[in-house]
Amino acid sequence: MRGCQGSNLETNAFGERCATNYTTAPRHLVFYLVFLQNPICYTTRMPNTLLDSQLDTLLAQDRRFLETTEFPIVTVSSSFREDLKQFYGMTHDPNMRDVVFSRAHFSMAFGMAVEAWLPQKDRQHLEKYVLVQPNAKRAWFIDPTNYVQSKDWSKIQTIEYIGRKLARNSFLKWVKDRIDTFARNRLPITTAITPPLLHLFQHVHRPIISLHYEVGNILAGIGKRVVQVVTDPHVRDQYLDHADLPNIKFCVFDEKTKSDFLEKAALFGKHVDEKRVIVTGPPVCPRVVGVRKQKSIHDLRRRPLRLCITTGGLGTNKEEVQKILSELLDLVRKRPEPIHILCYAGTQHDFTLMIEDVAKKEHITIEPLKNENAKFRLIHGKHIVELNEQLIQYAFPWADVFITKPSGDMAYDAAAAGCSLLFLTPWGEWEKNIQEVFEQQGVGRKAEIEHIKTQVNVLSVRALHNNESWFEHAKEKALNLPALFLHGSENILNVAKEWK
Repeated sequence: MRGCQGSNLETNAFGERCATNYTTAPRHLVFYLVFLQNPICYTTRMPNTLLDSQLDTLLAQDRRFLETTEFPIVTVSSSFREDLKQFYGMTHDPNMRDVVFSRAHFSMAFGMAVEAWLPQKDRQHLEKYVLVQPNAKRAWFIDPTNYVQSKDWSKIQTIEYIGRKLARNSFLKWVKDRIDTFARNRLPITTAITPPLLHLFQHVHRPIISLHYEVGNILAGIGKRVVQVVTDPHVRDQYLDHADLPNIKFCVFDEKTKSDFLEKAALFGKHVDEKRVIVTGPPVCPRVVGVRKQKSIHDLRRRPLRLCITTGGLGTNKEEVQKILSELLDLVRKRPEPIHILCYAGTQHDFTLMIEDVAKKEHITIEPLKNENAKFRLIHGKHIVELNEQLIQYAFPWADVFITKPSGDMAYDAAAAGCSLLFLTPWGEWEKNIQEVFEQQGVGRKAEIEHIKTQVNVLSVRALHNNESWFEHAKEKALNLPALFLHGSENILNVAKEWK
């Protein structure tokens, strides 16, 4: 959305305010008790206590767009307020860093919006990067994180802080795995995002596409029609909270996920009509899928192997990435060099510093991002919108291989773009399932962290698969993935469109 200009906007976003008096008791209990007694209060009015007075205007405009768009889309992933301000032609601060929980939930929501926004004429040229103009009549997506009130903003920062700590500490991660469901059901983010969420969707009557169970459950619980995307081949307990309601449908990864969903629902005593559980495949941006047109396994015999090494939204697998870089940069120094590397550090400043430090120690220059023949490059920044666009512009069309954790953004996108995958340590059970799916497809395998240089050399030898290297063989598999892995965004939009 960067660089787009907006029009004149309203200055009064809310009208009469509603007093809040639920701050002294456990908020997640008191809020819902009060809400059930007087739902109109919380759906029509919202205290004007946002972090920035301009956000009042943004909130009013987003609300209008959601009320009139064909495809309203909602997620919980990050803040991107400065991009919204720039999109609407308002004063913004480019130095203000976004709060980011997950690139996946952002990229999937944005990818589905792009699916709706893309003009037919542009679809013929998706092998090259296309900057898409938002079309609010067709689709609009929001994250209520952008509109959390000042008094609740510390909750958002706390969630991000805890997530970053977990992502960098193996013991804390072990503890997190043991209390995952308990913790997820009690995160303070719910009460922070609920007031703006209800305000934004008060007058939305079309089916709402939800990319996160938290917002999907809140909206389904007040009677909104929700198309809930089960983003991974894994059924979290939270997806079943309102699964028995007739006003929620579920878009699932594949037939096995559908079977798992129905089985788990039955175990939870939830009656779910199987017609409300639709297999769509994972949501992937059509621009990512489009770049596979320009790829061939023969590319690997004409130039160095192109490796993209990535982290997630919270900066996971830092020690593994540091070890891998220290090993693989030795290959970059060779003449001629057998590999080129592009790193994705996201919004993680410490990750960026680590990559820069390793490159300096190994006497490797970080070259300009626009130079696709560079030996070593880095994607990093403060804003998730810009970073997502840079991945689509520079990483997915360029790479042969992604070294990444098996997450629902990088793995889905990389495979859809025709890349093979070397997997870092999974973050949770859902990522183990993702890894298994792509290993079964022949696209991915586990990265041998301690012997990564040897592994890359061995997998480059053309003797493993009928005179093809593993990288060539896996890339060929990626370029021939079943359609289910490529058209999830279109399929999900169709579910919403056909729900009369």
